[in-house]
Amino acid sequence: MNIMKQTITLLFLFALIGCGSNSTYKSETKNKDWAMLNFVKVDSLNPILEPQLNQVFQSPISNKQVHWEERNVLNPSAIVKDGKVYLIYRAQDKDMTSRLGLAISEDGLHFKKQPAPIFYPDNDTMKQYEWKGGVEDPRIIESENGTYIMTYTSYDGKTARLCLASSKDLKTWTKHGLVLKEEKHKDLWSKSGAIVCKLDGDKITSTKIKGKYWMYFGDTDLYLTTSEDLIHWEVAENEESKKMITVLHPRMGYFDSRLVEPGPFALLQKEGIVLIYNGSNAANYNDSSLPKFTYAASQALFDKENPYKLIDRMEDYFIHPDKPYEKTGEVNEVCFVEGLVYFKKQWFLYYGTADSKIAVAVKK
Repeated sequence: MNIMKQTITLLFLFALIGCGSNSTYKSETKNKDWAMLNFVKVDSLNPILEPQLNQVFQSPISNKQVHWEERNVLNPSAIVKDGKVYLIYRAQDKDMTSRLGLAISEDGLHFKKQPAPIFYPDNDTMKQYEWKGGVEDPRIIESENGTYIMTYTSYDGKTARLCLASSKDLKTWTKHGLVLKEEKHKDLWSKSGAIVCKLDGDKITSTKIKGKYWMYFGDTDLYLTTSEDLIHWEVAENEESKKMITVLHPRMGYFDSRLVEPGPFALLQKEGIVLIYNGSNAANYNDSSLPKFTYAASQALFDKENPYKLIDRMEDYFIHPDKPYEKTGEVNEVCFVEGLVYFKKQWFLYYGTADSKIAVAVKK
């Protein structure tokens, strides 16, 4: 009887171990050669952007002069245009309203800021979603016809919503409204849209898979949406439940135990779709080697024919806060990756540090 009880107990424990696995997919790669690794922080220059008090702007809503980036600069996107790197970054005034600024560089390292924001809350149809919290966390790609597409977060002070805008010159923008336009989705907390792109020579552009553009989004789990024209998007839903499908989840015991959130655009490679993502460490059941709520970045690989199918994932982060300006700021312990360019035969990775400044790492 005791032997039988022991046997049953062991079988039960094995079952629990199997059910408790962190893996929700079967890895289809033997190694992580697909991952974009060996990024080195440029310590001699970082942080490359900091807040400035002398940046003044006339708010069209308050009709007052505001020091639009006096509190923080953070979470930049980047793109190459006319042989230069254009960095579009989030900036906050003293009231924490966010606007988007532009800085330009000829070497990817030294940037000159433009004096006024290029994208901001205005007296337009998006005011109800963008004021007073502002516009946040841009992710910019170039379409095949040369139009620039920007996903961004509108924040009304209560709910974050994933939005979209387009431009021909990166300075004048047309707002296209919410990405999730359906009535059942429009008031959901949604943000961080990373569109699938490809590298063709030295140029990164959007690309279709099975006749559609694909975008990963979310900041708890990751979801998918598709488009035929990069402007109008349809959320990927389970046909039976009518709920949004989830394609990447937090993992208990890991650095990304609290949440996962897309970084820059997703890159179509021969091995699959490489998605750089940001993860946050939970308060418990986490990676005990990191402080709770630490933001670090990792990478996942999705099937290049079926972008909803996860086929591999790094076990650890490839960049995390270990510099003073990354560990202390508006929000401590943050490396938030959002900008990536291929420039002069090198990859440049731009990221927000402690929600306060901006830094760069270069792939060796």
